[in-house]
Amino acid sequence: MQTLSLSEEESARIVALKEGHFLDLKSIDVSPAKLSRTISAFANADGGEVYIGIEDDPRSWRGFEDVESFNGHIQAFENIFPLGHGFDYVFLKCEARQGVVLKVEVQKAHDVVSASDRKVYLRRSAQNLPQDDVPSLERLKRNKGLTSFETELINSSIDIITDSDVVAGFMSQVLPMTDGARWLKKQQLLRDEKPTVAGALLFADEPQALLPKRSGIKIYRYMTREEGERSVLAFDPITVEGCAYDLIKNAVNKTVQQIEKINIMTPGGLAHAKYPREALHEIVTNAVLHRDYSIPDDVHIRIFDNRVEVQSPGLLPAHITPENILEERFSRNGIIVRLINKFPDPPNKDVGEGLNTAFEAMKTVRLVEPEIKQQGMNVIVTLKHESLASPEQLIMEFLENNDFISNKQAREITNIGSENAMKHTLRRMTDAGMIKVIQGKTVFDTRYIKA
Repeated sequence: MQTLSLSEEESARIVALKEGHFLDLKSIDVSPAKLSRTISAFANADGGEVYIGIEDDPRSWRGFEDVESFNGHIQAFENIFPLGHGFDYVFLKCEARQGVVLKVEVQKAHDVVSASDRKVYLRRSAQNLPQDDVPSLERLKRNKGLTSFETELINSSIDIITDSDVVAGFMSQVLPMTDGARWLKKQQLLRDEKPTVAGALLFADEPQALLPKRSGIKIYRYMTREEGERSVLAFDPITVEGCAYDLIKNAVNKTVQQIEKINIMTPGGLAHAKYPREALHEIVTNAVLHRDYSIPDDVHIRIFDNRVEVQSPGLLPAHITPENILEERFSRNGIIVRLINKFPDPPNKDVGEGLNTAFEAMKTVRLVEPEIKQQGMNVIVTLKHESLASPEQLIMEFLENNDFISNKQAREITNIGSENAMKHTLRRMTDAGMIKVIQGKTVFDTRYIKA
């Protein structure tokens, strides 16, 4: 058991911490059983940290006299995680403060984790919310990847799949000597004379008629670098429909068409915006294959002057987080992922490597890595048209091809939004003797040339 000695300043920072979605502070007076609710809540959400030995009113450091006094708490944790995995702890001491504080780091769990009272809790903001009704527990299981909406039955006749053009084309190219209906039943895409969600998404000609508002893609073009509003929409959103295989390819093609119409300032002057097609393809594929189909919402692709955002309904499943998503593997919709890989020229050629491919593609063209975040009940992946080169390097490259540069032009090529931040960069370059200032009639006319 590790014990760390902290300085007074370090311990003061802990006392001043603010409770939230990933952090909780507990008094030593809180019983291990009640504390297990917090552990359950963190494990069922995105993980978090608990400091035991911090009083709330007034906020102060008050730990146990020795580490042995925490035996009851540690036993409670080990009852929740019997194999010893899922949490780490360290004891904290400070000579200037009273007693030992226990810091517990709880990881996001693969399974649903119950507290000592056998109830299930979920962390939301700074609260531990009981999941004590069937819909809440079912939603949590789906978020964990323990169940999947793809196996649900649709109230429709099986011929919506068995007689579709998609199945006819697939069978003739992939399994020409096989009976289509029999094969679909064997793959668990037809049960009790009804199609499953996975069956409809993969093989219905129009899945959107069977699964409205949860199986299409919307594409938006915003004429701005800022947040998108209706007033800056270039046109009404484009709706892309069809089976999952066609959906991915058509959405990527339409997105690329819109991106190629954008002109951006580069060190070499105005040029068409370009993102690696393979990066867009992999991120759209990921959004379609791994989204949560129980959520009634489409995938949304938003194209801005300086970035593309792909929003996929549903949280990251099981133990996957934005931090470990490139190393860990988990498929929420295993049937869809497996069977779409059987199509000719499948969209997921390297199963499990899609986002890694997207990251490598962006790096190859010297653009910053994609940004992955969870927001609300969605996962958003952002491709930025932002160079890996430093602002100073981009400005000097621009001046190799142009007589001067303005603050506005410098912001456009470096993707720095703040005028004041760019002023500081240009001032540093001036002080370093890299550029010289040519004063204009107004502050907005100020230009910079190579020194």
